[in-house]
Amino acid sequence: MTRMADLFGAPALPGLASVGDFVTTVEEQALIAAIDAADLSAFRFQGWTGKRLTISYGWAYDFDQGRLRRGDPVPDWLLPFRDRAAQFARLPATDFVQALLIRYDPGAGIGWHKDRPVFEHVVGVSLGAPATMRFRRRRGDRFERVTMPLAPRGAYHLSGAARHEWEHSIAAMDRTRWSVTFRSLA
Repeated sequence: MTRMADLFGAPALPGLASVGDFVTTVEEQALIAAIDAADLSAFRFQGWTGKRLTISYGWAYDFDQGRLRRGDPVPDWLLPFRDRAAQFARLPATDFVQALLIRYDPGAGIGWHKDRPVFEHVVGVSLGAPATMRFRRRRGDRFERVTMPLAPRGAYHLSGAARHEWEHSIAAMDRTRWSVTFRSLA
């Protein structure tokens, strides 16, 4: 496990951890196929339709209604990856009650945001094209910024300050990327 750090070993962003090769190449291809086979739909946010395609299991946040709702159970094929995500985050697997599958086709990204406050720990698995996750937080009249590469087959964990004090985003890309995100409830 690698924690993002500065030159002197202090965390660049407390609460941000990453690991490479979280899944194997074979597992990555199986996950991509499973995501593509899922009943994905365009992300919706307060009447706006995004370019990324998503499906949630366990719990889902309805951005049009502004509330959390129960969804279909997390499929059995995702449970070994949920368990691995929980081990990475040093939490019980049963804490991760939501799984979000996303396909970012060329031109899709995700704007600046914080995950909804109903969620606590966030573990993401990056598949397909490499990406850069950007972080920012306001400091007076400017933003403090940190970036973290998201390598294919790697994972990241957001908790503490990284989860609650910083916004994050991923710029639109020119190649397809997939992700699996596991979240616990607050």
